[in-house]
Amino acid sequence: MRNVTETVKQLIIINVLFFVGTLIIGDAAYKILALYFPENPSFQLWQPVTHMFMHGGFMHIFFNMFALYSFGSALEQIWGSKKFLFFYISCGLGAALLHTGVNYFYFQESLNTLIANGFSKQEVLQLLNEGKINTGWQEILSVSDFQNFTSAYMGTAVGASGAIYGTIVAFAFMFPNAELALMFIPVPIKAKYFVPGLVLVDLYLGISGKSIFGGGGIAHFAHVGGALFGFIIMWYWKKNQFNKNRWN
Repeated sequence: MRNVTETVKQLIIINVLFFVGTLIIGDAAYKILALYFPENPSFQLWQPVTHMFMHGGFMHIFFNMFALYSFGSALEQIWGSKKFLFFYISCGLGAALLHTGVNYFYFQESLNTLIANGFSKQEVLQLLNEGKINTGWQEILSVSDFQNFTSAYMGTAVGASGAIYGTIVAFAFMFPNAELALMFIPVPIKAKYFVPGLVLVDLYLGISGKSIFGGGGIAHFAHVGGALFGFIIMWYWKKNQFNKNRWN
């Protein structure tokens, strides 16, 4: 087993402390620290950072922290702590940015449709702020548009998954021929094939609104956003031959 590196260990501890705190405090913690839609009154400027330390359940935090340990420690050993932490947080912020951007697109598109059909923006926002809907919206919007519209405004995002996806992308850059395996795929797959495949699956699920295991609540575009920012940073560093000594 690979020894856990210092920054990765500290990140895991912080995530666990946040998780235990939410178990004690309850929904009030999510109200403050989860990522809300920017036009929602519950949105706060710190949420793009704090949301990546929040998790929705034991399995959610377990798999994220296991991935952080497995892939993050290898990267921190090569890069050093400052460079790895910069990368990790940047990918988490990138995940929040794409997730919010996609939600804004869905929301604004449906809002414009409702306004064009006689609903006032003020009335729509007031109902949403009260946690209510107008059943007349469902007569105008398609089922998927209505779901995207309401979930974009009322929903929240939590989890380190975006930062983790960026970390996995970086691992594939650094160790393209390392063999990885999923529990339900017994044959190891090289990282350079495994990681792009994983991201493409998330992209498909995000666009289609489907889920492999059934149920919803997975922010697929946050995963894609973390992976995308991870790819961009790695591409830039490779192009400019970034020296890790700059970060030490």
